[in-house]
Amino acid sequence: MINRIRAIRKEKGMTLADLAEACEPATTPQTIGRLETGMRTLSTKWMVRIAKALGVEPELLVRGEDAPAVQVVAALGERGPEALARPRDALPPTALGGAGNLMVLAIDYPHGEYRPGDQLWLREIDPAEAGRAVNRDVLVPRKGGRFAFGRLIDRSGEKIGVLPPGHGEKQQVVEAPAWIGVAEMLVRRL
Repeated sequence: MINRIRAIRKEKGMTLADLAEACEPATTPQTIGRLETGMRTLSTKWMVRIAKALGVEPELLVRGEDAPAVQVVAALGERGPEALARPRDALPPTALGGAGNLMVLAIDYPHGEYRPGDQLWLREIDPAEAGRAVNRDVLVPRKGGRFAFGRLIDRSGEKIGVLPPGHGEKQQVVEAPAWIGVAEMLVRRL
């Protein structure tokens, strides 16, 4: 098994000391370094502890030797695409950091800027935090197993207003939703 702790840590902009401190209980940067390089055995307990500190699922920390990792080979900057000094492992959408459950909305029919085949990754937030999702695309559960989807444009008490994508759509008002799924990443095949 190949361990991906270093790649994930660097992708998240953390130093050895940052990761060591984020572990519960905290550990030393030297211990994290030994785990990254394989000088110390990465037990299941260590995997869970480090994954929690990185905000990823434990199974993301390892991959089989026969399973090549998808590589980030270049970055598109102001002057165009530039090669990275060293390619690095790309993190899958499930490695998005942050609190709240992740979910996916599959787009089967064109709606506004969304095309068939798109996957919209959403993070669940508490409706009390709706203010931080204003002007973002959201998925909101409604009564009877239905949903409202579109731009969160209004919040008043326990009611939220969602404007569906496209021209001429009418605002949908949802009262006391159980959760709000805020769009965080669009995955689109070319």
